[in-house]
Amino acid sequence: MEIEARVRKNIAIFNDNIKKAEMLELNGREREVVALAKMYASDTESWMEKGDYVTAFSSIEYAHGLLDAVLKINGKDPYEDRK
Repeated sequence: MEIEARVRKNIAIFNDNIKKAEMLELNGREREVVALAKMYASDTESWMEKGDYVTAFSSIEYAHGLLDAVLKINGKDPYEDRK
């Protein structure tokens, strides 16, 4: 898969998972981590607009890692929809 298509796919997955996180009752620190994940996802869009797909990929993957951790701490499987 071409890197641009991979980044776009990962953005879609992130957007699905952010909805899961927003349905949870998160504590203050968890909300901060989710906010940080959203910032990295937003940065991804900026890198995509500049055509820097490598940095965009790195940014969305970091966002995934942060979000996945919050979901797992709260007993949610971030990959349940893709098994």
